[in-house]
Amino acid sequence: MSYPSTDEILASSKGWVASFLNFLPGLGSGYLYQRRWKPYFFTLTASTAWFALGIFLQGDSEPSQNEQIIGISGLFFISIVTVIEANLAFKKAINKTKAEKEKIISTTKKGWFK
Repeated sequence: MSYPSTDEILASSKGWVASFLNFLPGLGSGYLYQRRWKPYFFTLTASTAWFALGIFLQGDSEPSQNEQIIGISGLFFISIVTVIEANLAFKKAINKTKAEKEKIISTTKKGWFK
């Protein structure tokens, strides 16, 4: 029994589901769906750092509307970047698995005398 490669696992997922999960919460949930742990932890670290920076810069004062918009814009930027990256990784994995399958099919001998 052979285990599927990481590209086969990624190619078997749905690209739109991963993109939607990365966009909606904005915390890299689509990476969990794709079983890609490094990008997930990187996204989680970036989001946490963005929150921590906002709390640190805010201090004890109430955030203004401008600061709230900056904070939400940063999270929106993180989610857009993860959506694009997850979709590109999905397409790359699809192309790679198709090329490997075509290579396997083309190397098998066809005909009467194998």
